[in-house]
Amino acid sequence: MSTRKKIALIGAGNIGGELAALCARKELGDVILFDIPQKADFARGKALDLEQNGSVLGYDAAIKGTSDWADCAGADVVIITAGIPRKPGQSRDDLVATNVPIIRNVADGLKSACPDAFVIVISNPLDAMVYELKRRTGFPRERVVGMAGVLDSARFQLFLSREANVSVKDVRAMVLGGHGDDMVPILSATTINGVPASLLIPKDKLDAIIARTRVGGGEIVKLMGTSAYYAPASAAVAMAESYLLDQKRLLPAAVYLDGEYGYKDLYMGVPVIIGGRGVEKIIELNLTDDEKAMLAKSAKSVQGITDVVKATPA
Repeated sequence: MSTRKKIALIGAGNIGGELAALCARKELGDVILFDIPQKADFARGKALDLEQNGSVLGYDAAIKGTSDWADCAGADVVIITAGIPRKPGQSRDDLVATNVPIIRNVADGLKSACPDAFVIVISNPLDAMVYELKRRTGFPRERVVGMAGVLDSARFQLFLSREANVSVKDVRAMVLGGHGDDMVPILSATTINGVPASLLIPKDKLDAIIARTRVGGGEIVKLMGTSAYYAPASAAVAMAESYLLDQKRLLPAAVYLDGEYGYKDLYMGVPVIIGGRGVEKIIELNLTDDEKAMLAKSAKSVQGITDVVKATPA
C-alpha cells in the first residue's frame, strides 16, 4: 500500500492542469485529475502528458485522469476548480446560477469518497461557493477553506514591488475580505522587509495599486478571455503544502467565521495558520477604523451573494 499522500483535483481545466503539474513537481503526493464523464478522456490525456513530463523533469508522482469518484477515495487534500470560469464582462456573481449546482454535486461526491480530506475551493464566486460546500458536506470549518487571499495578496505584492522598484521577495502584504471588487488590502500590515510600504510609495500611487488589485482578476479575464490559472494554482498549492507538510504558514484564506472580526455564519478572507490539523488558528488583526469600514462593506457584499446561493433551490 502506497504511503504517498493523495491529492484529488476536481476539474481538469486550465487551473486543474497547472495544479497537477505543481503538485507533481513538488512531489507532494500522487494526483487524481477528476472531471465530468464528458471530459474523462481529456482528463486522462492531460494526466498522461503530465506523467510523461515527469520522465523529463524527474518526478515520480503518479497522475491519473478519471471521472469516477471512487478513484478519489481517501484523498488527503481535495482542491476544487469545478465550474464555469469568468468571461469578459462577467462578474464573479454572474456565475452563481451555473456553479451552485456544480458545487453541490461536488459536495455530495466529497462526502462519500473523501470524508476526511482538507478541502480548498477555488471556484467562483469563491466566498459563496466555499460556504455552500461546507453547508452541504457538514465538514468542520478547520477542513474547508477558500483560496483567494493568497492570490489577491500576491497580486498586491507584485504591484507594490514594481512601484517601489524592489524585489517581490521582500514585500509582505495582506488582503482580507471577500474575493471581489470590495476586497480589503490592509496597508497597516503591508511592509517591504519590515519597512511600511507607505514610507516608500506615495499615497496616490498606493491608492492606484489598491484599485488595480481589486480588479486584478478582471484585468486578466479581459486580456485572455478567461480566468487566470498559473497564480491561482500556485496559491492553492501553497495552502495544500502547508497542510501536508504541517508548515503552519500564516496565510490569508476564506474561512468560516463564528464571531471573529464581529461576523458569524459567513465565509470571508482573514489571516489564518494552516498546519497538519487544517485551519489551526484565526488571527484577528488590530485594524484601523478605515480598514474596519472597508471590511464591513466587503462582508455586506459577501453576505448578499451568499444569501442568493442559500436561496437557490436544491
